[in-house]
Amino acid sequence: HVAHQLKLIFGGCRALLSVSMNLLALFFSITAFITTYWCVGTQRVPKPKCTKLRTHNCIDYGANETDPQVVVYSWETGDDRFLFRQFHTGIWFSCAENIHDEGEKCRSFIDLAPASERGVLWLSVVSEMLYIVLLIVGFSLMCLELVHSSTSNMIDGLKLNAFAAIFTVLSGLLGMVAHMMYTQVFQVTVTLGPADWRPYNWDYGWSFCMAWASFTCCMGASVTTLNSYTKTVIEFRHKRKTFVQSIRKEQAREALVYYRDHSLHSISQTVVYTQTPYSSGIRTHVPAASLDLSEVSETLGEDQC
Repeated sequence: HVAHQLKLIFGGCRALLSVSMNLLALFFSITAFITTYWCVGTQRVPKPKCTKLRTHNCIDYGANETDPQVVVYSWETGDDRFLFRQFHTGIWFSCAENIHDEGEKCRSFIDLAPASERGVLWLSVVSEMLYIVLLIVGFSLMCLELVHSSTSNMIDGLKLNAFAAIFTVLSGLLGMVAHMMYTQVFQVTVTLGPADWRPYNWDYGWSFCMAWASFTCCMGASVTTLNSYTKTVIEFRHKRKTFVQSIRKEQAREALVYYRDHSLHSISQTVVYTQTPYSSGIRTHVPAASLDLSEVSETLGEDQC
C-alpha cells in the first residue's frame, strides 16, 4: 500500500513537472514573439547639425548657414563624424534611437529584409505561430490528463498523455526550425539590408535567449511526458501479463483438483476385480471401499500412460 501511494505521488509530481515546463515554454515563446530584442547592437549614422535644442553629439559648423555665399566646413574626420546609436530588432519591428528627437524610431523588419529572404522570414513567422498553437494544445491536454488521473480514469489519462507528448514534440521541432530560420534571415539582412540600417556591431538579445529557453522547456516537457507514458504502458503490460499467468495457474490447479476428485469418486462407485497368484485365473470381486485408492489411482495412471 505504501509503495502504491509513493508511485501515485511520484507520478503526480512528474505530471506537474511536465505542465510547469510546458507553461514556461509557452510564456517564453509568446514573450519572444512579441518583443523586439532578438538582436541588439549599434548603428553608425552621420551626426546631425547642431541646433538650439541639440548641442551635444552634433556637428557645429560655426557659421551662418543662411548666407549662401558662406562656405561651411567640418573639421571632424573618421568616426568623429558619426553617431553610434543603439538599436534592437525582433521578428516584426526594428527600433533605434531617434537622433533628431527623443524616443525611438521603429521600422518593419519585413520591409528591411531582402526580397530573396522574405519568403523564409514569413515561413519562420508561420512556424513560430504554429509552435505557440501546439504548445497551447499540449498544455491543455496535460491539464486534462491531470483531471483524469485524479478521477482514477487510467485509460483516458493514458490516451491524453500520449497525445500531449506527440503535440509537445511537434511543437518543439517547429520552434527549433522557426528560430533557426529567423536567425538566418537576420544574418543575411545585416549584410544585404538597407545601408542606413546596417549594424556597426550586434549581438543576440534576451528575446533570442527566451526563445531558445522556450525550446528547451518544451523538449524537457515532451521527454518527461513520454517517459511517464512509456513507464505507465510497461507497468500496465507487466501487470496484465502477471494477472493472466495467475489466472491460468489457478484454472489449471482447479482443473487438476476436479479431475482427481472426479476420478476417485468414479472408482469408489465401481466394483474392482483383482487376480491373485493363487486364484489360477479366477476373478474375485472386492469392494472398492476395502482397497487403497492411492494404489488404484497410480495403477490407473500407469494404464492410461
